Amino acid sequence: MMTISPTMQDQYRPAITSRSILPAIRPLRLKHVLLVALALVLSWQLWLFIQLFDLRNENPQMSAFMEQELELKRVENPEAILQHELITYAQMPFNLKRAVIASEDAAFFNHNGFDWKAIQSALEKNVQAGRITAGGSTISQQLAKNLFLSGERSMFRKGEEMIITAMLEATLSKQRILELYLNYAEWGNGIYGAEAAAQHHFGVSAANLTDWQAARLAAILPNPRFYDGHRTEGMYKKAEIILNRIPTIRIPA
Repeated sequence: MMTISPTMQDQYRPAITSRSILPAIRPLRLKHVLLVALALVLSWQLWLFIQLFDLRNENPQMSAFMEQELELKRVENPEAILQHELITYAQMPFNLKRAVIASEDAAFFNHNGFDWKAIQSALEKNVQAGRITAGGSTISQQLAKNLFLSGERSMFRKGEEMIITAMLEATLSKQRILELYLNYAEWGNGIYGAEAAAQHHFGVSAANLTDWQAARLAAILPNPRFYDGHRTEGMYKKAEIILNRIPTIRIPA
């Protein structure tokens, strides 16, 4: 029968001990990782809420979309700039406010950030087409994406968009949401906000837009960079539909 000396026992003991504590260490490490991840998520959401709270009275210099485009432009041209000029809600013409709501979010007054009927309709159209042809996003969702997120399409980004949208609706009035959207929406290649859009596309200030011009601006919102250099029959038809809807649209007072 083999006898193990005290020296040999000492050699075996560490190996036995390390094996025995491994199952305990792994759950502890996993728990630590999950706690750190949760802390990061909560910190991010708190930062977002603070930013949204400030948006009640303050305007950011640029949106996330603007920062991303400017960064890309300056790779080729370090002196590149964006066209962007802020105006107040009172300076925005009624026809543009109505046109944008008619085009982008007819149920703007009747939802809390999400138009579930529009989302379901968009999903059905996308399934039939086999690709993404419709969005169904509300003005609030688009503002959340423009101000804080990237143009990347992923489930994680969509989840963040939904959280920010809910916080937007809980923090800001409908009037303020529309004001921010019109001031930061993309309207062409390096063109942001209603004032820059009116000057770029029609050579007038936003306050002097005609109903037809307002309808045209609303019609190009879904694909502004493409329509910046292209005028299609479909775009004109959409503008005509929007033009006919303008008198019926309610806007935040």
